[in-house]
Amino acid sequence: MRMWNVNPAVMCRQHLLGEHLEMHMFAGYIRCGRRLSGFIKNGLVEVERVKSRHDELAGEMCRRGYAHCSPLEVTPNGIFGGCVDPEKSRQELRTRCPVCKQLQEKAHDTNL
Repeated sequence: MRMWNVNPAVMCRQHLLGEHLEMHMFAGYIRCGRRLSGFIKNGLVEVERVKSRHDELAGEMCRRGYAHCSPLEVTPNGIFGGCVDPEKSRQELRTRCPVCKQLQEKAHDTNL
């Protein structure tokens, strides 16, 4: 599980939908009081941004014409912290995924 923390417009369908699912998974961990310390320590989540990130992803899903019918409410439950480096995430997406790389290059060319 991870929060990429990059502009959702430069993510392929798979990474966009995957991160959306993972925001729901993080929310479930938070609701149940499960530990997120490993995710926080490794820069994979910003707990305070799970809901807003979900909403950013859902907005991009709707913009692309995908159905979105899974609103998210998160109560922090005393769990806070984390910092995701968006530049590191952009680089990793470029390395992992040719479609994300292409979308990033196109966005750079059009200043998205």
